[in-house]
This record gives sequence, structure tokens and C-alpha cells, in this order.
Amino acid sequence: MNKKTLNTLLVGAVAAAALGASTAHAGPAEGHEKCYGVVKAGMNGCGSADGAHGCAGMATEDASGVEWVSVPEGLCEKLAGGSTEPMMEEKPMEEEH
Repeated sequence: MNKKTLNTLLVGAVAAAALGASTAHAGPAEGHEKCYGVVKAGMNGCGSADGAHGCAGMATEDASGVEWVSVPEGLCEKLAGGSTEPMMEEKPMEEEH
């Protein structure tokens, strides 16, 4: 299998998982895992890891490290930017004057 075919299959799997995740309540189904950092805006599973919202379909940007989609176990680590743990964005410290 060439790289282009593999990438096409992976994108299809993420899209299918995202469509299924729109009906998910609190987490992924058995045999699936949360995958952070690969979600398209508006296609996330339930609430965000940073608590910004608690509903599916509320992601406002692509590839956010705090938004997740349910994928088959083991797939997340194969996706570019995918992580099974939230990737919280650190906010720069404000300088004191």
C-alpha cells in the first residue's frame, strides 16, 4: 500500500469517526479512544478538555489540542498531530510592571 492510499484511508476513517462522534455523549464507544488534535472545526466529540464547552460540534478551529474525536483504538497515534491526551495550550505569563 502506498503512502497516498494509506493517507486516504486514514482521512476516511477520521471522517467516519467524526460523523459517529456527533452522536456520542460522554466518551468513545468500546474499542475506540479519544484522539485530540485532529478534529475539524464543528466535528468534535463531546466537551473540550479545557472546559470551554460541553457539547459535540462546538469546536471553533481545526486541529485544536483540546478537542477530540472518537477513533478506533490504535489509530490516533498514526495520525499527524494526533494524541490520546489533551494538548493544553500554555498561556504566556504576563510581565509585571
